[in-house]
Amino acid sequence: MPEPLAYFLTWTTYGTWLPGDARGWVDKHQAGYQAPDPRKEAAARAILSEPVVWLSVQDRQAVDGAMRETCGFRNWQVHALNVRSNHVHIVVTAPGQTPGWTMKTLKSYGTRVLNRLHPSAGRRHWWTEDGSKRYLNDERSVYAAVRYVFEQDEKGG
Repeated sequence: MPEPLAYFLTWTTYGTWLPGDARGWVDKHQAGYQAPDPRKEAAARAILSEPVVWLSVQDRQAVDGAMRETCGFRNWQVHALNVRSNHVHIVVTAPGQTPGWTMKTLKSYGTRVLNRLHPSAGRRHWWTEDGSKRYLNDERSVYAAVRYVFEQDEKGG
């Protein structure tokens, strides 16, 4: 199978979209969005080991810069990147890399810059454990993902 043109990766900040969330949620063991479940959400909130993460404008700019620098260093092409207060969207071409490894790498560089900005926070978690990984196999799907990311920026989403 040929390598995809790009990946559309999305992940949330720690604690901002829990299993059972009223907006619906994704269970990595089941397909599609799951129905809201207040009990499941309360149980997930009760076991959080750290406070919920909301990124400030300064945090968002720093994470954006770190991710763009990482992509540039690795010769990955950023088609669109949007670091929001509680999630990140990126459309990226990362030749020879899996979407999971690409996401893990970007999260680690985002973590490094956040740890430098907030040295006294002593956080172990800035991001959720996983995220959404979509393969974009044609120009149309790349265009649609890029448009979505830019629309989120315009909406402040």
